[in-house]
This record gives sequence, structure tokens and C-alpha cells, in this order.
Amino acid sequence: MLRFLHPLTALVTYTRWLHLLMPSAAVSVWLFISMDTPWVPLVLAALVGLIPGMRLAEGMQAQLLLTPAERGTPDATISVAPSVSWSERWRTALWLEVRLLCAGLAGLATAWLSATTVDLVRSTFGSTPSDEWFAGGLGPNWWAALLTPVPLLILLAVIVGCGELITAAARWLLGPTPVQRLTMLEERTEQLLERNRIARELHDSIGHALTVAVVQAGAARAARDPEFTERALVAIEETGRDALDDLERVLRVLRESGTPAGQRPSLVEADRLLDSARGAGTEVDAEVSGPLEQVPGSVSREGYRILQESLTNALRHSRAAPVRVRISVAEGRLELEVTNPFTGSAGTPGGGSGLRGIRERAALLGGSAKTGLHEGEWMVHASLPLNRIR
Repeated sequence: MLRFLHPLTALVTYTRWLHLLMPSAAVSVWLFISMDTPWVPLVLAALVGLIPGMRLAEGMQAQLLLTPAERGTPDATISVAPSVSWSERWRTALWLEVRLLCAGLAGLATAWLSATTVDLVRSTFGSTPSDEWFAGGLGPNWWAALLTPVPLLILLAVIVGCGELITAAARWLLGPTPVQRLTMLEERTEQLLERNRIARELHDSIGHALTVAVVQAGAARAARDPEFTERALVAIEETGRDALDDLERVLRVLRESGTPAGQRPSLVEADRLLDSARGAGTEVDAEVSGPLEQVPGSVSREGYRILQESLTNALRHSRAAPVRVRISVAEGRLELEVTNPFTGSAGTPGGGSGLRGIRERAALLGGSAKTGLHEGEWMVHASLPLNRIR
């Protein structure tokens, strides 16, 4: 029983009823002007439906009144976009025809059943009903009160049924086409990729800064040397400032979707990472060969993050052990390798979100990355193609 009564308590039932009755006002005005040409509104609706912007207006109205729960969601069953093909224009024209016909039926049912209810009430109180269709033959009868709920119940059933009917028609005629569904799927995929990229940016940037700060603070406390402590504090301050800059870049991407990716750091700024690691008391042997400034921006930015995460991993697990960095650009590839002595605390190959992020970055660029033990050392090696970036 409650299942049948639930639609009567839902707000969407009555917004759908409003959507049905809205065209009735325009049709009523025309019929008041000319009762002999009731077909004119149908012809005008078909012609108006061919206007591209009409699909956008009808989609917005239908989504707001027929499916308000889907408003603004990426998987809405009613699209909000102008017509871009003749197929969509004809479907919009057909939608307007269906809407007018349903509006006429809903308007007649609402007017007739409402008037019948009024006549039954009048009959109950001793007045003569004026409606010859339903209550005209009753005359003044007190027991007409028993029939008063009947037209109201029928009206409620009509409201619910017509609402479901017009919603199904809207989803069929105003719903997204296969091309639009594919476009929306691609947009959602891009959004998920962007969220994953931002997560990696935050992990690599902030994780590196915190690791350097922890290592610097620990080394300064153990050294008990005022001069070394001063240098450590300066390094912590610079690393923290760089991390704040990176955080601001990421937050700017979140706030402004149009922020260019070129504002993110690239391998041309690799010295900043190497100096930060050296400032933490780690000996870094770096060798760079090839024109880094000619590396495509996408490869250079992802290579910077791979280098950053590799140094973070080395500082976190190997403390002050020496780190060897090799960066080369040759034969259409960027080769990046970071090795450091294995202390037994670096974890197993493939573990950790940072190492997984390195492999994800390389895979997105069509390259590969290997992490793990190699000849007694922990090694991160990434190979990124340059000729696949257009």
C-alpha cells in the first residue's frame, strides 16, 4: 500500500504535473482566439522544434521539472545541449508534438475531474450539479459525499501516470545520443585522470618536502653543531617554500581548470631537487647529458616528478647514504635512473603509492619504469619516449 502512496508524497510528481500544464496555457489562448483551427499549435511546435536552441531550452526545463534529481549529474538521462544534427532537430520537433498532446489530455482531465468534484460537493449540500457528464443526474443528495473522493483519486492517478509517461518520452526524445554518451564518458575519464594526476602531484611534492625536513631536523639534532643546525634550518625553510609553491600550483589547477600545465616544474629545474637532497646531508652524484630544454613539456614535467619521488624514497629509507642520479636524452628517449645503497628498509619492489605513481606516470607517456633491487642497490629506472608526444 505504501508503495502506491509514495508517488503522491514525492515533490517530483507535482513538478511533472506543472510541466504538463504549462503548454496548456498557450494552447488555451489560441483556442480562445480561433476554435476552428486547433491544429495550428501542432504545426508551429513542429517548426519551432527545428531551431537548434529549442532542444537546449526544452532539455533544461525537462531536467528541472521531470528529473530534478539528475540535474547537474554527468549521467543525466535528459541532455541539456542544442541540436547539432537534423536527427536531433526532428526528435525535438516530435517531442514538442508529444508534449502538446499530453498537455491537452492532462488539462482536460484536470478540468473535468476538478469540476466533477465541485459538482459532487454542491450535490451533497443540496445544490443542483451543473455537470451533465458525471454528476448531472444525481440531483441534490447527501450521499453524493461518498462519491466525492472518486474523481480526486482518479485525478491523482492521472497526475502520476501522465508524469511517468511524459518523463519516459523526454528520456527517449531528449536523451543524449550515442555520440553525446561517448563524449560524456570521455570527459569523465579525463576528470578521473586529472584527479589521479593531482593526487600524485601532492604526494610527490609534499612528501618530498616533509622527508627533507625530517631528515634535516634529525641530522641537526644529532650533530649538535650550531653552524650545521643553521644550514639545516635554511634548507628546511627553502624546501618548505618550494613545497608551498607546488601546493599553490596544484590548488590553482583545482580552482581554475584553464591553468596551463606549463606552470608546473620540469626537468630543467632538476638542480632544485638535487640541491635540496644535498642540503639534507645526502651526497648526490648527478650526471646529466643531452638537451633537457628540448624535451617535450609533458615528458619533462613527469620526469621531474619521477626524479622527485625517487629522491624522496632514497632520503626516507637510506638517510645519508650516497645517491647516484643519471639523466640522459638520446635516441628519442629520456632515460632517468636513481640508485642508492639498499639498507633493508626500502620495502619490496612495487610497494608504496609513490612507486606505483612512478610506474603510472611512465605508462601514461607510453614508457616504462622499473623499481627494485639491482646488484645490491635500490634502483629506480624510467624510460620515456619523446617521439610519442605531439
